[in-house]
Amino acid sequence: MNHITKLQENLLTAVQTSPYREKTIVFGEGAEAPLLMMIGEAPGGDEEKQGRPFVGKAGKNLSAFLEVVGLKREEIYISNVVKLRPTKESPKTGKAVNRPPSAEEIVFFLPFLQAEIQTIAPKVLVTLGNVPLKAVTGEKKAVIGDYHGRPVALADGRILFALYHPAAVIYNRALQAVYDADLLELKAFLQKEGLL
Repeated sequence: MNHITKLQENLLTAVQTSPYREKTIVFGEGAEAPLLMMIGEAPGGDEEKQGRPFVGKAGKNLSAFLEVVGLKREEIYISNVVKLRPTKESPKTGKAVNRPPSAEEIVFFLPFLQAEIQTIAPKVLVTLGNVPLKAVTGEKKAVIGDYHGRPVALADGRILFALYHPAAVIYNRALQAVYDADLLELKAFLQKEGLL
């Protein structure tokens, strides 16, 4: 049994005795020894249905991201801080809709993300938005505006490259140029480091 399988089994065991036992767990996936690990906030509806990270709308964003940077999905590892879809009831429809992860959900899943990072052992961590940025840095006051678009050395020797969450661009079109420039900076950094 490989280390990731063992990690997944440990997570499933922990979830069975938690308030999240009825939820679908969406594990990370990708290359066994990637240079780059991409970390999102939490799965959405499409990810919950398919049991895979970054599919549906998120998958389209990922495909565009990878095309700009010059990587293929199978070359990287993709995961989320929280491994289940955080939802709330829509007042209009009464159906489940996405919401940001709660502090309790982040605290519960953070040790599994940290173990996943140690097991996968990527050289570069690309975070999408504030939740994964705070999880990776351990800084509760970290904000994407202070970190985005440049490599930052972490205490464990890995490199953090923070990006705005792709959904932020949908809600704030002014961020599109910043996001696009950040992707080009990431590509240039990976090329300079001989990782592309």
